[in-house]
Amino acid sequence: MIEKLKNIKQKFEELTNDLINPDVLADMSIWQKKSKEQADLAPIVEKYDEYCKVENDMKDAEEMLKIETDPDMVAMLNEEYFGGKEKLKALEEELKILLLPKDENDECNVIVEIRAGVGGDEAGIFAGDLFRMYNMYADRNRFKVEILDENAGENGVIKEVNFMVTGKGAFAKFKYESGVHRVQRIPVTESSGRIHTSTATVAVLPEAKNIQIDINEKDLQIDYYRAGGAGGQHVNKTESAIRITHIPTGIIVACQDERSQGKNKEKAMNWLKSKLYDYYQSQEDSAYAEKRRSQVGNGDRCEKIRTYNYPQSRVTDHRINMTIYSLDNFMNGAIEEMVEALTLADQQAKLASLED
Repeated sequence: MIEKLKNIKQKFEELTNDLINPDVLADMSIWQKKSKEQADLAPIVEKYDEYCKVENDMKDAEEMLKIETDPDMVAMLNEEYFGGKEKLKALEEELKILLLPKDENDECNVIVEIRAGVGGDEAGIFAGDLFRMYNMYADRNRFKVEILDENAGENGVIKEVNFMVTGKGAFAKFKYESGVHRVQRIPVTESSGRIHTSTATVAVLPEAKNIQIDINEKDLQIDYYRAGGAGGQHVNKTESAIRITHIPTGIIVACQDERSQGKNKEKAMNWLKSKLYDYYQSQEDSAYAEKRRSQVGNGDRCEKIRTYNYPQSRVTDHRINMTIYSLDNFMNGAIEEMVEALTLADQQAKLASLED
C-alpha cells in the first residue's frame, strides 16, 4: 500500500507541475483533464502526508527515548510514540478506503422513482412524504429537483412520482435509498387509533446522459398526450407530454414536466437511457429480475430496507442496524447521518472483499 501511495504522490506532483506548463495551459481540454486528475488524487495525498508526519514524529520520539533520562520527558515521549501508533492504525484504514475503486456513477445526476406500495391511500401519502423528504435533502445539498412524471390523487396521495436530482455527486448521495421503505403510524382517517403499516418503493438510477446506449428508433413506441394536473390552458390545448416504450425490454418512461414537446422528449430519452443502462448492466452481473427485486422488491411489508416508526419517533435502517431517534428532523431532509453510515458500511464491505 505504501508503494502505491508513493506512486500516487509522485503522480500528483507531476500533475501539479503540468498545470503550470505553458503547453498545457494553451489547451483548455488537456488542462481540465489534468486538473480533474489532480483533484481526485488530492484527498489521498493529503491523508498520506498526514500519515508520513505521524510516522516521522514517532521515529523522532523513538530516537529521543534512547538518550532521554528525565522522567517527565520520557513519559511525554512515550505518550507521543504510542499515541502515534494508534493514529497510524486509524490513518491506514482511512487510506485503504480512499484507495478503493471509485464508483464511476457517483458524480452523475440521479433519477429517483417513488411508488406507493401496500397500504392504500396511506401508502400514497407516505410516498408523498418521501418525495418531500428527498426534496428537502436535495435542497440541503444545493441540488436541483425536476419532476419528470407524476401520478397524484387527492389529499396528498401520490401513486407514483419520478424526478431528477441534478448536481455534482447527486448519485453518491442518493444511491443507498433504493428499496422498500416501511412506515408505521396512525392514519388521519383511523378513528380507533390503530397503527397501520404501509410501504413505498424507491428506485435510484444514475442519469445516463453521456453514456453511449444504442437505441434503434424502430424499437420505440412514442405516444404524445396532454399533460395532467395543474397547468391552466396549457394542459388542455397542447399534447406536450410524452410516453416512450422500449419494445424489446418493455421499459416505459413518461415525461410531462416541460411545456415543450421537444424538451420532454429529450428528458424522456435520457431517462430511458438510464433505465436501459441499468438493465444491461444488471444482465452482465446476474439476471435483471434478481437485481430489480433486490432494489425495490414488490412492495410487500416484509421486504424492507428502512422503517419509519412515528409513535416512537424513530427511523431504523435494517441493512446496517442503525436507528435514529429524531424522525421529524429526518423527514425534513436531515438524512445525512444515515447516508454517511451507509456509505461507510459499503466501503468497509468492499474493503473486506478486497482483503479476502
